[in-house]
Amino acid sequence: MTQIHDLSAREQAAAIRDRELSPVDITEHYLNRIDRLSEQVGAYVTVTADIAREQAKAAEKAVMQGESAPLLGVPVPIKDLNMVKDVPMTLGSSVYDDFQGFADDHVVTFLREAGTILLGKTNTPEFGLPCYTENGVAPPARTPWDLSRSAGGSSGGAAAAVASGLAPMAQGSDGGGSIRIPSSVCGLFGIKPTRGRVSHGPIVPDLTGLSTNGPIARNVRDAALMLDIIAKNMPGDMYHAAPQDGTFLEAAEREPGRLRIARSVASPVPGAEVHPDCLAAYDAATELLTELGHEVEELDLPFDETLVPHFETLWAAMATLTPVAPDREERLLPLTRWLRERGKAVTAPELFAAQASLQLAVRLAMPVTNRYDVILHPTLAQPPVPIGYFDGVTPEENFERQKRFTPYTSLYNVSGQPAVSVPLHWTKAGLPIGVMLVGRMNAEATLISLSAQLEAARPWADRHPPIWD
Repeated sequence: MTQIHDLSAREQAAAIRDRELSPVDITEHYLNRIDRLSEQVGAYVTVTADIAREQAKAAEKAVMQGESAPLLGVPVPIKDLNMVKDVPMTLGSSVYDDFQGFADDHVVTFLREAGTILLGKTNTPEFGLPCYTENGVAPPARTPWDLSRSAGGSSGGAAAAVASGLAPMAQGSDGGGSIRIPSSVCGLFGIKPTRGRVSHGPIVPDLTGLSTNGPIARNVRDAALMLDIIAKNMPGDMYHAAPQDGTFLEAAEREPGRLRIARSVASPVPGAEVHPDCLAAYDAATELLTELGHEVEELDLPFDETLVPHFETLWAAMATLTPVAPDREERLLPLTRWLRERGKAVTAPELFAAQASLQLAVRLAMPVTNRYDVILHPTLAQPPVPIGYFDGVTPEENFERQKRFTPYTSLYNVSGQPAVSVPLHWTKAGLPIGVMLVGRMNAEATLISLSAQLEAARPWADRHPPIWD
């Protein structure tokens, strides 16, 4: 028997429009599942049950009055790095255990205008800095495919929620892989859009251009629809992506044509070794792309290890952007303190030099990458890791482990190119392994069209972990 959480976000929206399902019933279904399962997978930091019920009643009334919106009555949670007015916001830190949102982030406004219901705020690591979600303010975010293993980060709670049937889709953000990493380890489809595609305002500055908001979903079309909803710019945004022809959902409905695809397992991170399971996923994706008629060839990766120190400088400087009262500094986790100390030691000339060096590297690499429609990498170098794998060592070793775990994703935060993680492979032990597809600047439509073709050839959306039922 089909249950509400078996339905995709688009199926729920259609059922609501056709008055086959009530937004109230859908909301109650998810709130009940969250109450039973969220702590097991560390999905939510805050559950906004009263707000969700109020919004669901309003959505039901709007449907009865003939009103429409793309996701009217469909629940979509917000990551706890994003602000929602009058809702607690921890940023994954006990430093902010008493903080209340004073405005809506633009992405929250866009989703609100699309008719979505706020179930709550999803779990994230402290200030979104690590690639795993273990923060001390909520249970660790775990992949529901193996509850002893991490759901990744920094959108770990969002991915855990979607993969566990605690939300039909979720908003995430990605500054170094934070949508693609948890999508890979939770068996989901996630999109990091082109730099400037989605407004980061009104509070968070665009300074480095590394981070952007994006969708995490069980299927390509749901993710494409969310991207259509949030792909907007607002006055004052530093970066603007080029306008698209048509919608991203339309792109998911058309064939991509024969594409020229490059592939590479090389990375700029010294010592990063690719696990056999990740290589198997990568090779299987190559074989499938070839079977579908695409031209696949090896890429001599135009990024090298000289990038890494510059990125680290930028990341450490970014760690200082979140204000922390002096009397609360001792509450910070060891990794956060270490990164902030590194960031505070960076001089202005060093920061500008790092940014300039990264831009130069991108300018030199783009003529190479632009020869191809798409680039294929493993999303991660390792399968999902056990809870505690990163935190059980010194901050220095923690950071090195994170780099070796995620040697590919941050390249395309630096370049600003769109990238997706596609869940095409599961290990013999039942762990999901994603592959990453990267497009030219402003070419999300190509990635979405290709991903929909892959999904049709190797469907994954109805594959669920045991906790699902």
